[in-house]
Parts: sequence; C-alpha cells; structure tokens
Amino acid sequence: MDIELRELLSIEKRRQKNTIELIASENYTSRSVRKLVGSIFTNKYAEGYPSNRYYGGCVVVDKVENLARERLITLFKATGYHANVQPHSGSQANMAVYKAVLEIGDTILSMDLNSGGHLSHGSPVSFSGKEYNIISYGLNDSELIDYEDMLEKTKKYKPKLIVVGASSYTRIIDFAKCKEIADSVNAYLMCDIAHIAGLVVAGLHPSPVGYADFITSTTHKTLRGPRGGFILCKEEYSELIDKAVFPGIQGGPLMHVIAGKAQCFYEASKLKFREYQMQIVRNVKAMEKIFLENNVKLVSGGSDNHMLLINVKDSFGITGKEAEQILDDIGVACNKNMIAFDTAKASVTSGIRIGTPAMTTKGFKESDFEEVAKIIICALSGRQRKEDLIDRVEKLLHKWRFSSFNW
Repeated sequence: MDIELRELLSIEKRRQKNTIELIASENYTSRSVRKLVGSIFTNKYAEGYPSNRYYGGCVVVDKVENLARERLITLFKATGYHANVQPHSGSQANMAVYKAVLEIGDTILSMDLNSGGHLSHGSPVSFSGKEYNIISYGLNDSELIDYEDMLEKTKKYKPKLIVVGASSYTRIIDFAKCKEIADSVNAYLMCDIAHIAGLVVAGLHPSPVGYADFITSTTHKTLRGPRGGFILCKEEYSELIDKAVFPGIQGGPLMHVIAGKAQCFYEASKLKFREYQMQIVRNVKAMEKIFLENNVKLVSGGSDNHMLLINVKDSFGITGKEAEQILDDIGVACNKNMIAFDTAKASVTSGIRIGTPAMTTKGFKESDFEEVAKIIICALSGRQRKEDLIDRVEKLLHKWRFSSFNW
C-alpha cells in the first residue's frame, strides 16, 4: 500500500476508535466480513446470475451467490420469496423494484422526507422524484405514521406502488395495515427495511414477509454487514426483479461484497445476534429515559427501534447543523436530520438523528448510553466546557478499549 493511503487508513482507524459513533445508518462489521470484502473475490467478473453468466470461471462465485440467497431467505423466514443479493446499495434495490413494475410517470405513494422517508422514496432531487409521480403521506399530530392519510390518498390517487419504511422513523410500522391499504386499490406494496432489518430478524419488529410484494434493504446498518443491498420479492416477480437489476440498472455484481453479505447473513442467524439486537433496543430506551427526564423533545415521543430523533430547535434553540458540529467537535458523531413539520432546509434542519447499533457493537451498555445522553445534553445546552466534555468522551471510550470488538 502506498504511503499516502496507508497514512489515511491509519487516521481513519484512529477516528473510528476514538469516536462515539451515533450515526444510525452506520455500524462496525466483523473481521470475517472485512476479510471477505477485501478478498480475491474482487477479481472475478460475473455478469448475470448463477448458472447463467456471461463469463467463464464462475463455478465458485456461483456457489457464493447461491449461498447468500439461500441464507437470506432462511434468515427472514421468507418461504415463497425470491432473493436477489446483487444490488450495490439500498437505493439501487429500490430503483430495481420501480423499474421492474412501473413505467416512467406512474404514481408512487411514499413517506415524505420530512416525516422520515428516504431520498429514493420520491425526493425531487432523486431519480425517484424525477421519474415518477410522487404522492406523499406523513405523520399525524402525535408524530406517528398517519394511516388515515395514507388510506385517503390511496383512494384518491390510486398509486401503482405504495412504499413503506423509513430512514428516520422511530416507531413500529404496521405492515399489515399497509397491506390492507394497498389491496384496496390493487397496488403493489414495497417495504424498505434498510434500518430495521436486524430488528426484524431478531423478532423485535414485525416482519413485512407475507405482506409485501417486495422487500428491500441495505446490509450495513442493523444487519452489521458490508455496504450493499438486497431484494426479497414474491416468486411471481422473480424474473422481473432479476432483469431489472441486471442488465437493467447494474453491470457485473460485486462478488467480494456478496461474499461479505453471505457471512453477514450467517452471523445474523446466531443467537448472539438476537442478544445484540435486544441490547440495541435497551440502549435506546436508556438514552430516551435521560432525554425525557431533562425535557429534551423527542420526535414521536421516543423510540421502539434503534434510533432517536431529537428536536434540537425546540430543546436547545439551535439548528441540526449546529448541533451536529458541536457534537463532532467533542468526538460524538451524529447527523443533522429533518423532523416532522420541519421548516428548516434539508441542509440545516431542526433535528439530529442518533442511533445505538455501532456503539452497541463496541460493547456499550445502558449505563454507557445514559452517560452519552448526558454528554449530549451538556454539549448542546452549553452547560459544560468543551475540554471537559472531550475528557468525558475519552473516559467512556477508554472503558471499552479491550471490548470483544476486533479491529
């Protein structure tokens, strides 16, 4: 490795080791996943699908991809579904579903970005918003998904596809209710579980299997795998989905990443993984308790999953952008985030999003996250000097320097 890249890698390793990582969409992979993603599987070009490639020499990678697909279906108890593990990202998984069953200009009903939706669900700056007629549903006055609004708009606009799932929603999603609404106009139902996939596997969030025509996800958030995506679809749509992924929107699959996905699905099938997901939720509830005790306003009043949304405008009189920078300066990583009924721009926002998966991987327990919440409150309220807060962060990280996580 050349000296410049080696130095940058070393700096990034130090940054990750010395930061309290609260970005809800990030996690730390196992050494096994990293080894596979950095393996000689990266050398193999394998356009097509197992037993139907456009290149020779695919005997081994065919087995790798089949293993990943089989493990994915087993992991989600998705009998009667077909698995595609080639999408390079969650956004591309979503794009593939749209391309498989929609025409340009067709109507999609999806969650508004302000309410917790994702860019690929219909933002005007995304391909989804540019190519399709997007109708948005949002949250009610309690900052929960407004299923009545969803139903009314479904009946009024008759979307061809309804998208549920979110990038920043902290409560349980009623997939059964969404299926009922979709069926009322014979619409397809796509459930994007990128954030909650690990919780679904562990039985800590209802599964969309049996309700959704299409299930999309990333593998690098609560699933704790390599960066990438996947699609589960009902068998009747398997050919449409496979053609939409390749040759529709992608070329050769990243076989080294697919190998990492197969390892991720293996790890997620173990009892230890369910225990990990349970700790994620306990850690969120520990932070929630501290915030509520200190009158910090949480969107939806709290969380049922792995993340919290803090209304920093009402709680501390600052923007999400300012809050993100304040925390970053003391070694706490989070991201500014739009909140329900936000009047600020997406580049500024009135909130921040924080999650527990990454630091739970490092070994943090409830008491550690209680301290993290207190640090956040002190930092955003200006109650304590920056130097003292940095010291508190360093002491908390030092406590877990010999944790079971392998760098």
